Amino acid sequence: MSPCRARLLTVVLACVTAGVLTASGGASAPPLTRLIGQSIMTGIDGQVPDSSVLARIRAGQIGGVILFGDNIAGTAQLEQLIAALQGAAKAGGNPPLLIAVDQEGGTVKRLPDGPPDLSAAAMGTDGSAAKARSEGAATGAYLKRLGINVDLAPVLDTPNSPSNFLGTRAFSRDPHLNALLGPAFLSGLQQRGVAATAKHFPGLGTATASTDTNHVLITTAKRDLDARLAPFKSAIAAGTQLVMVSNAGYTAFDPAGLPAVLSNPIVTGLLRQKLGFKGVVISDAMEAPGPSSRQGSAATAIAAGVDVLLYVGESDSATAYSSLVAAERNGTLSAAAVRSSAARIASLKDWIARH
Repeated sequence: MSPCRARLLTVVLACVTAGVLTASGGASAPPLTRLIGQSIMTGIDGQVPDSSVLARIRAGQIGGVILFGDNIAGTAQLEQLIAALQGAAKAGGNPPLLIAVDQEGGTVKRLPDGPPDLSAAAMGTDGSAAKARSEGAATGAYLKRLGINVDLAPVLDTPNSPSNFLGTRAFSRDPHLNALLGPAFLSGLQQRGVAATAKHFPGLGTATASTDTNHVLITTAKRDLDARLAPFKSAIAAGTQLVMVSNAGYTAFDPAGLPAVLSNPIVTGLLRQKLGFKGVVISDAMEAPGPSSRQGSAATAIAAGVDVLLYVGESDSATAYSSLVAAERNGTLSAAAVRSSAARIASLKDWIARH
């Protein structure tokens, strides 16, 4: 077994039980503070990681990094950046990082010179599952060569109007076509060893504004929302490794109107129990108005069943990590919830290592 696989196995075993385990060499279970760190995905400043973020990675306070256009100057620079980040994780005795980008195609493509060559809407116009799978495979191969192991795509929302803010990011206004093309694209990605992300569960097709800049409450009837779950059901059946939960509230699924990312009825009740998703649940940006307006949002999201909390800013992710550690210590967040999330993340990282 490679050292990388051995470390991942240690994390999985540690998360399954509450005690200290020994595995092929007597390695002890990681402390809860490091398991909590696995739930933090952070953006970084600039094209060279600074000493503070590298120190946090070495200390096990960060489990993943999301890259944006400002972090990327070219292939050689990007490879050096990722090598530095992964080197810090290894130096601290931690599992490899999740390295994620939004490489959807069309208007959202952090690496503009790489695939997919078509936007989701263009794939929807074409209507070919084979073409969508080919676009996904090309994207996966491209990202994998660079050291990127998670694509925060595809978008599986089904807009109810051409004026919906998602625009060309969605495949079509037909949930059945989206249920065909989305899983085809993600299957292509994952065949090349890059984990796909079905988003934004349970759907932003009837949202009246972007959740990135607005606190959105969706009051659409349950029957209409249920019809828009078809692409997510198909993505789960196709084996998507991640599902991103939205920052909108849905009164039909949770009368309290909590943002989905903070809602136990939506994350655990609907996504995990009813639809049977066993993989990693990732948040949308936690700095968005929906979750950020709620005190203790990081701990609430983990308690609801979310595994990875995505923060765009370094300082925001550092604050979230500290708040999670404090919440676990004062009993607001259960150690069992932390271990469950860490086990699912370890399983995802093991999948990446095997591919």
